[in-house]
Amino acid sequence: MAKRQDASTGQIVDDGKPEPEAPKEKLVDGKPVMCLKVYSPFHVYYDEEAFSLSAENATGPFDVLPHHHNFISLLTACEMHVAAPSGNKRIRIAGGLLHVHQDTARVFLDV
Repeated sequence: MAKRQDASTGQIVDDGKPEPEAPKEKLVDGKPVMCLKVYSPFHVYYDEEAFSLSAENATGPFDVLPHHHNFISLLTACEMHVAAPSGNKRIRIAGGLLHVHQDTARVFLDV
């Protein structure tokens, strides 16, 4: 059973609910993967699993890996590098918006 702290007394109590299961990690070839979608209003450039994403923002180059903390950033003009089970891919962008949330990364281009 799940335990919680009672707000009024500060005591640890059993809430009677089963503990939530941890999400199962998705692996490909023994490596963790995340879902990645790179798209603009009229075209989808990438929509598959990926091992990592490398891009640039105003502070410089950075990488996003599976289990990355929630993250949002404006991207600058760069060549994004996607490491994926289906093979590496490079996507040249003029800028965009990156949103990372719970092993899902979305890159919105032409916004």
